[in-house]
Amino acid sequence: MATSARCHSGRVEVAMVVGGRWHDVDFARRELLALVGAHDAARTTVHSDFADVARIADADAVIAYTCDVRPNADEAEALRSMVADGGRLLALHATNSAIDPPEPDGPRMFRTPDAMPGFSALLGNRFLAHPKIAEFRIEPTGVAHALVDGVESFTTTDEIYVSELSDDLRVLLDVEYSGPTPGFETDHGEGRHPVLFTRPEGRGQITYFTLGHCRGRFDVVDLGIDDLGGVDRVAWESPEYREVLGRCVDWAVHGDHWQECPARESA
Repeated sequence: MATSARCHSGRVEVAMVVGGRWHDVDFARRELLALVGAHDAARTTVHSDFADVARIADADAVIAYTCDVRPNADEAEALRSMVADGGRLLALHATNSAIDPPEPDGPRMFRTPDAMPGFSALLGNRFLAHPKIAEFRIEPTGVAHALVDGVESFTTTDEIYVSELSDDLRVLLDVEYSGPTPGFETDHGEGRHPVLFTRPEGRGQITYFTLGHCRGRFDVVDLGIDDLGGVDRVAWESPEYREVLGRCVDWAVHGDHWQECPARESA
């Protein structure tokens, strides 16, 4: 028997881009598809990079969870144009990264070149480094926003990012970290680092949520480890992370009216 629609909004075209290196993109793709799939207004296509510029240009929203996936100038412009025309871009975790791995016979040093300037400008930030995965205290900044309404400080085990930042970010969650970032050219982080933030672009908006590391058994074969012998999804086990991620996906699908189209029970 058919069930009634949860929301009477029109069809929403979503392009989901999940791919890249050193992360369990199969797990992330599955989890994100489940969140988007809870919205009966959403029609979703899935991509491993940003090469389908026609599809991206036609989307109402793009959701990206990538690592070292580098949009070229044409791809970045298609994204920027989509957002500027009133679309939404939800960028997750390492989507801001361009990372060159260590040379086979050189020191274990990861480099983060400025390899996608148009995309970095759209995101409002560029990945530089991260400390070792550890337990961190994530805190609201006090900026009023529906994405963090009722969200209190919480502790989670995850990657946090030291990034080059633009000056037009509206930071909603951040984290304090001053210390080393071993293995990266930028070898130290200092002060508070944004975790959830938004920035405008024309008539649209970018929302960026940096948490959500995950890694499968075979995700670092190119670094000389054939099998890690286990999976790392601990960051996704945080109920606070899940709540904020769910709200971000709800926003990506329905924009600023996302609370009028519930797809799940909010915490």
